[in-house]
Amino acid sequence: MKVKINPGCIGCGMCASTCPEVFKMNEDNLAEVFADITVDIENSVRQARDNCPVQVIEIEE
Repeated sequence: MKVKINPGCIGCGMCASTCPEVFKMNEDNLAEVFADITVDIENSVRQARDNCPVQVIEIEE
């Protein structure tokens, strides 16, 4: 599984609070992916994608 954040992030922090193992807020207060996804957190990554209010998280399985 690979994940990326497309342009349009509004910096709400939902992904970072849902799955802090993969997402963090950068110095511009926008989300970024900072870690590889392991099998044990795949569901959290999907939940972060589904909860994103602007739907900018893209998952490649």
